[in-house]
Amino acid sequence: MSAPAHPPKPKALRPGSRIASIAPASPGIEDRLSAGKRELERLGFSVAPSRTMRAEGYFAGSGDERRAEFVAALNDPSIDALVATRGGYGSAYLLEDAFPDPLPHLKPIIGFSDLTTLQIYLWQKYRWPTFYGPMLAVGLDAGADVLNGYDSDSFRNALMNNASGWHTSLYGETLHPGATEGNLLGGAMTLLEATLGTPWELDTAGSILLLEDRAMKPYQIDRVLLHLKQAGKFKNVRGIILGDFPECGPPVPASPTVREVAQRILAPLKIPIIFGAPIGHTSRPMLTLPLGAPARLIAEGSGTLNILEPTVRP
Repeated sequence: MSAPAHPPKPKALRPGSRIASIAPASPGIEDRLSAGKRELERLGFSVAPSRTMRAEGYFAGSGDERRAEFVAALNDPSIDALVATRGGYGSAYLLEDAFPDPLPHLKPIIGFSDLTTLQIYLWQKYRWPTFYGPMLAVGLDAGADVLNGYDSDSFRNALMNNASGWHTSLYGETLHPGATEGNLLGGAMTLLEATLGTPWELDTAGSILLLEDRAMKPYQIDRVLLHLKQAGKFKNVRGIILGDFPECGPPVPASPTVREVAQRILAPLKIPIIFGAPIGHTSRPMLTLPLGAPARLIAEGSGTLNILEPTVRP
């Protein structure tokens, strides 16, 4: 199925919208899942009962079960949006077989980390926008605007504002100044790297590229960034937003930091770059950013991201 020329938009969420949890990767901890569901209910949404799956090692269920859960939630007319329980590993197994053609109705799909694989696939194959933001057991469970929680303004604007564009501070620092426009794409950098050579390899040309991850040594981040550079993935990229890379400190004193690695490899691109935004893996309130949306990046001071049009429709 070829991607449409103009990406579609999912319907905006509203009080009373019904949200399904999906577990395309690893199983979540029950008390954290329950806390995330309570937070969605506090926001005025209802949460559909979860499908029962038997965990298999580091997977929430078999590949067939996880894939069937995802497709069923898209097919169910009573479901308005899908939110992942957590990341971990396993989303790539959903792509082993083709999805139904045509794919079921477009709905907001919210998550990060291992969800990057599924989000990139949906963009490359169908030009489906998705939302890089909190999950039930990672972000929503802690609550709004607190440590290890989520940023309520960007969550609301991304998923409920169907009237206008919006903007958010990126709460980072400028590695290279400037301003640029492009579609937001990207996600967890190791998962983006893993699409290379697949039929859904991410086309980054013309994008504002999000890159973040966790628990990597600076030399490992160096290796991924160099691979992406040598694979041509930074060619014609218009701007870059980097996360704050928790648990990625230097292994020995005085060795390079992640920031220094990013400065050395990416600053010579001479495009606007922000480092240290609370996206994906972060202990700060996590931003919700609409992947696929046209945006303007202003790399000055802590950085600003303008989303140039509503990312959901009435």
